[in-house]
Amino acid sequence: MSENNETEATVRDAGLADVVACHSSICLVDGKAGQLLYRGYDVADLAGHSTFEEVAYLLWYGRLPGLTEFQVFLDGFTGSMHLPVETVMILRMFPHAATPMEVLRTAVSSMGHWDPDSGNTRLDAILRKAQRITERIPLIISSHQRLRDGHEPVEPRHHCGIAFNFLYTLTGKEPDPILVKAMDTSLILHADHELNASTFTARVTAATLTDIYSAMTSAIAALKGPLHGGANAEVMKMLEEIGEAYKAEGWVKRQLAEKKKVPGFGHRVYRCEDPRATVLRESARQITTLVGKPRYFEIAQEVEKAMLNYSKVYPNVDFFSAPLYNAMGIPTELFTPIFAISRAVGWTAHILEQWKNNRLIRPTAHYVGPSLTPYADIGTRS
Repeated sequence: MSENNETEATVRDAGLADVVACHSSICLVDGKAGQLLYRGYDVADLAGHSTFEEVAYLLWYGRLPGLTEFQVFLDGFTGSMHLPVETVMILRMFPHAATPMEVLRTAVSSMGHWDPDSGNTRLDAILRKAQRITERIPLIISSHQRLRDGHEPVEPRHHCGIAFNFLYTLTGKEPDPILVKAMDTSLILHADHELNASTFTARVTAATLTDIYSAMTSAIAALKGPLHGGANAEVMKMLEEIGEAYKAEGWVKRQLAEKKKVPGFGHRVYRCEDPRATVLRESARQITTLVGKPRYFEIAQEVEKAMLNYSKVYPNVDFFSAPLYNAMGIPTELFTPIFAISRAVGWTAHILEQWKNNRLIRPTAHYVGPSLTPYADIGTRS
């Protein structure tokens, strides 16, 4: 291999940056323009006018539904939300130290055993499984949290949306409609983001023609990693560490001087502000004001101002979701699981798309080890 080719291969192998792995009609991320489209629809437009359930329909079926067909869809999707008895039994068995993401990973894997469509590979059966997984992930998270806190799980309300039922089953109280709307907006914004680490993992797993529960479990395992799904929790820890808005500039300057990463800033794709951050900034402003907890949002604003001033790096989707979820009373350790609630529709949409024209995903490694080496008897090795 020539020196130029070797250099090119080495650069391209670094995290598969800019390597096109598949053709997809689900999501467009335009990093230069700061635009995110689901099936051609601007995510900001969807966040302002749509619902998470309608976005799920869009990602699964490739178009927005008409009124009658959407009502039929909702009857099947949110009309009978529940956790299998066996899943609740498993949740009771986890040690108290088990983290929510560990619990979610194992619980989702186990649900395949009790799915009535287990083993059925017809498209209609796979879509039913996608719906069951999506409606049950928030119930797994809220039920486990309640059990950890010494409370019994709360049954969801049928024909109420994912955002409503997550907040309701987490607290046991009917949530304020404004909080439901804010959560619904956040779920829409996180629903898909092209071939991020967890989505690519789901497609690689699905390409082996395994079942949908296995592919989803692998996606959750990838999301669990701190370099992917844990960023918003790290943002919250940062805001708590700074403590007061007037301390933010000095804290940022010290981080940058020590060449340390500031959580919630920068993105592998966007070269301008993440369009999801634009929407979440206003949502966080509204909710922190509504509940009378503006402190962390004010700190976040000062961190953003300092980062733009000293490094010209923009906030990403994780940055404003942290003060938003905190103001809603959600424990920090549930921030990443909430990501999974939303991304479940994107993961399942990509799994379905992968199976439409499947080919086993098998990239090639650029070998940098030793050349052919003769085997030496163990007694003669130095």
